Amino acid sequence: MIALPVASIFTQAFLTSLVAGGLLAGVPLMFTALGEQISEASGVLNIGLEGMMLTGAYTGFVGAYYGGHDWLGYLAAIGGGMAVSLIMVVFCVRLLLDQIVVGIAITLGAEGATSVLQGAQFGQSYPRLPAASDVSIPLLDRIPILGESLFQQPLVVYLGFALIAFTAWLLRRTRPGLNLRAAGQKPQALDAAGVSVVGTRSLAVLATGALAGLGGGYLAIAGAGIFVPFMTQGQGYIAIVICMLARGRPVWVLIGAFIFGMSLQLATALQIAGIDISTDGDQHDPVRGRHPLAHPVRARRLPAARARAAVCQGRAVALRKGRDHARSRLHPHGRPDGVVAARARRARLPHAL
Repeated sequence: MIALPVASIFTQAFLTSLVAGGLLAGVPLMFTALGEQISEASGVLNIGLEGMMLTGAYTGFVGAYYGGHDWLGYLAAIGGGMAVSLIMVVFCVRLLLDQIVVGIAITLGAEGATSVLQGAQFGQSYPRLPAASDVSIPLLDRIPILGESLFQQPLVVYLGFALIAFTAWLLRRTRPGLNLRAAGQKPQALDAAGVSVVGTRSLAVLATGALAGLGGGYLAIAGAGIFVPFMTQGQGYIAIVICMLARGRPVWVLIGAFIFGMSLQLATALQIAGIDISTDGDQHDPVRGRHPLAHPVRARRLPAARARAAVCQGRAVALRKGRDHARSRLHPHGRPDGVVAARARRARLPHAL
């Protein structure tokens, strides 16, 4: 009696819709979580992902709307995300302010700014973009269920898959990746090796802004075809959870983003299968499941210097300390000979060591 309804639900149309919808909703999460993984590897906890995504969604939509091409929109989205990430670079990496506070401020500021700009530019109207063109992979697009869902996607989706592989190779097999991880785990050692911790973290945060902006741009251009204020609905925070669950593995970011995307599109797929279910709960609280899933994340798996300001002040400090230590060994009282002699002359005392 139970097998019949279950069999009627898991039809080919339902599974195709679930996989396609999961990929559609998961690609913005994949880009943003991949960027957060780069940032956290360098020791910067970027809470402002929501604001960077929203800015990328707005600038990407405007670029595609007035430029007449999706790729112009994606470039504008990357630029918008990087522009917002400069705030994180200046206040957190350079001025060493609290990363949590600055990230929340970035999100609130971006939400207000994009809402005001959209209202000032379009008023009460919400123009739409034409459907994004898909690229089909020959033969693979004929596979049942997976063919139509995975292998008939816009080109930017395949670019995201390539970025996953490239990031995994970069973090594990290259010297820049080693420097990036050292900036998050052993910043003093990286500084002693002559590599700027501030510069490494600045580049990581800029890369995070670019990927988060690209995720927001995909959401507005290919996902919805329209920009609506607050359209990200907490996806930046979901990306942070995906990044923490991935534990530094980009492939896990892809898997986690796809799972979260399917969970967000489950209600829509059930409606296609003929089951009347409301989607209001999912839309009002898209991040309600992140707290239980975050419990298995162990602190020892995360970068040691994450969310803490760098204490390195440059190689000059280390050299100066080493020089002072060498000088202190020349005199039993810890002072160089020249200092003792000068003080002895001023006090008119015999100079005897």
